[in-house]
Amino acid sequence: MTPLTKSQKARVAIRNFKTVVDALGLRGYYRPSDRFGQSLADSLRSLDPEIYGSMNDPRVVELQGLEYVVDRLPRGIEKCTRIILTEEGRFEGTNFEKIEPPKRRRTSYRVSDKEMCFVITRGISEIYDILTHLTFLNIEAQKIYERIYDESGHQTIEWTELERFVLSGQDATGDALDQALWNLSIIIGRSFLETRASYDYLAGNSAGHPSSAGLFALIYHLGKRIEAEQQSKENALIIYLTPSLMTNIGHHHYGKQWAAEIKTKLIEHDLQSRPLHIISANLHSVVNLLYGTGALKEAGLPVEDSDIAAMVSTLLEAKIDATQYGAGRGLHVLPDRSGTHVDCQIFDTAQLDTVGIHKEVRFASEVLTAQKPVILVMDYAFGAQAFELMENLLEPCEENGRSFRFDIRSIAIMGKAGILAGNKGDVMLANAHVLEGTTDNYRMHNDLRAEDFEGRIQTFSGPMLTVVGTSLQNKDILRRIQSGWKAIGLEMEGGHYQRAINAALIKDYIGKDTKIRYAYYASDNPLKSGQTLASGPMGQEGIIPTYMITRILLEKILNPS
Repeated sequence: MTPLTKSQKARVAIRNFKTVVDALGLRGYYRPSDRFGQSLADSLRSLDPEIYGSMNDPRVVELQGLEYVVDRLPRGIEKCTRIILTEEGRFEGTNFEKIEPPKRRRTSYRVSDKEMCFVITRGISEIYDILTHLTFLNIEAQKIYERIYDESGHQTIEWTELERFVLSGQDATGDALDQALWNLSIIIGRSFLETRASYDYLAGNSAGHPSSAGLFALIYHLGKRIEAEQQSKENALIIYLTPSLMTNIGHHHYGKQWAAEIKTKLIEHDLQSRPLHIISANLHSVVNLLYGTGALKEAGLPVEDSDIAAMVSTLLEAKIDATQYGAGRGLHVLPDRSGTHVDCQIFDTAQLDTVGIHKEVRFASEVLTAQKPVILVMDYAFGAQAFELMENLLEPCEENGRSFRFDIRSIAIMGKAGILAGNKGDVMLANAHVLEGTTDNYRMHNDLRAEDFEGRIQTFSGPMLTVVGTSLQNKDILRRIQSGWKAIGLEMEGGHYQRAINAALIKDYIGKDTKIRYAYYASDNPLKSGQTLASGPMGQEGIIPTYMITRILLEKILNPS
């Protein structure tokens, strides 16, 4: 038999991981220590994702991967021995503590000190994401457990000291902290500086790790959980997927409610007959460009008219919320009530105070007074959820027994993505989307061009790979995608959005002249060490590409000539 290449082995690993997860949905439960859990772990090890760094090195604990995962899982997950994934979300009125991770919009509840419940509202991508992170967490927990005892079966001095430190509940400083970190670095096989950096990161993330003992407690409880499991199988971690969860995946329960509330709001403000422009993006850049200048002037602060990034920095430093200035000036805020975790904003440009629009945004006054376009900004979707939301949003609206279409003039997707051809902060313009692991590929005409960016930022045009999850990628498969499909980057939503847009075109829900715009800024480069997602957020360097794309999208709407 012809041996498989590294990229082929990676594709097999991704397929196996997805197949096992789908099977677990039918079975209803698994333990990471049983054959299903081991199959997931074997697939993840075989794939060896870039984001999980040294996961496959038994000598060391992968710290950056741990930081990435615990930021996206609820606080206290390392102590749990029962985890439930359910579609059932009616926990209001209970005494369960509601927890949302610092860097992932998902709802979870602490049922007890040892039991956690995830409410899955964002589709199959969320299930893949959670189980991938839990599999990685268990792999690292196994490594930590191996360091509790020495070869003679006695508990090591380092572990005894760690246990004493964690159980004491003390917040060490100075020499005592350095000694505790040195001791911990021996346990996890990392240098003192690496251990200190991870400790500082977790201690500074107060939303997820309020105690300065965050890293110590995380390592300790991961190791103790495996130790308890070795002592009695009754202590083994078990993960449940409820029957209602897999039954309701793909039935768009949350997306239908979400879209209905948006359409009701448009009708409530008599905006249903006006030209509508949809933008999937963050919820700060459009509002800051349309109202930030006015908000600063109202506060008596100087405005940098020729530098958008400087204006945004002033807003952030002064802690000024431009949405407050926008209230009564055409801005309607729609917090999500459906469970999708996707908030929205509606901008009635006929009510815009043009003094508030940043000078760098070129707009035509006659567009505001004659065409009066309406802009709907929806927060980022998550993976396959993008199809559910966009499909329901583009469907005709039922009102008083009649059906009518909204006058949708453009659909823009502005996202962050991993780049394969450049560096962090560069921009990618998609001309096609390829859905990983399927035969689905979508070509489209992107109304955005490199020339629109006027040479101010490095821009790449080409196909984008829509992946199952950013945690299920490695360099071999990405290089294969780059050379075979000529892909310039990878992300999780674009192909799902385009699938819904194509369906709407076929069904005649939107006009064939509807402008489609895709622009991504590079949040990471998974092919370059030190530039993966696990290396940390972009911070200030993300402002320039984000607002450059936003400015161009607004100009396409407000100054189409």
